[in-house]
Amino acid sequence: MRHKKPGARLRSDAQRNRERILEVALAELTHAADAPLSAIAKKAGVGQGTFYRNFPSREALVLEVYRYEVQQVAEAAEQLLRTRPPDQALREWMDRLAQYALAKAGLAEALRTATTNPRGTLAELGHGPVTQAVTVLLEANERAGTIRPGVTPQDFLLAIAGLWQIDPHDDWQARAGRLLDLVLDGLRAGAPGHTPTDN
Repeated sequence: MRHKKPGARLRSDAQRNRERILEVALAELTHAADAPLSAIAKKAGVGQGTFYRNFPSREALVLEVYRYEVQQVAEAAEQLLRTRPPDQALREWMDRLAQYALAKAGLAEALRTATTNPRGTLAELGHGPVTQAVTVLLEANERAGTIRPGVTPQDFLLAIAGLWQIDPHDDWQARAGRLLDLVLDGLRAGAPGHTPTDN
C-alpha cells in the first residue's frame, strides 16, 4: 500500500487551512469591516502562527478574500453550465453575482479600514474574471436561443449595475431578486424561442 508523501499531505492541509480562513474571513468581513483578525483565526480553527503565515496583514487578507470570492463567482459559470440548461444557469449565476455584490460592499469597507493606499482596487481585481464568466453564459444562451441575439457582456453589466446600489442592510435579497428578474425578462424579449406567455 502506497502512502502519500508527508510533504504532499502537509501542502494539502495547508491549502485547506488557507481556504477555511478565506471562507470565514469573507463572511466576517462582509458582516463587519473591522472584524478582529484573532476572531477570524479562531472561527477558522487555526492558530495565530498559521494565520499570520498566510496573511501577514489585514490588507493582505482582505485583498486575498476578494480575489478568492471573484474566483468562486467566475468558476460558478462553467459549473452551472455543465449541470443546467443555459437560461437556468444564467439566472442562478445572477443570484451568485448578487451575493458577490453584497460581499464586495463589505470588503470595500474592510479595505478602506485596512489601508489608505491599496495596491489594487476591487474593481480592477474583479473585472476580468467576471466579464469572462458573463461572456461564457451569454454565448451559451445565444446558441440555445434563450436570449435575444447580440447582447454583449458590457450590456449585461450595465443592466445589472443596480446591484451595487442596493443597501445591503435593507432587504437586499428581495430587491436583488426583483432587479435580476427584470433584467432576465429583458434578455429573453426577442429571443428566438421566446413567447410572451413564457415565465
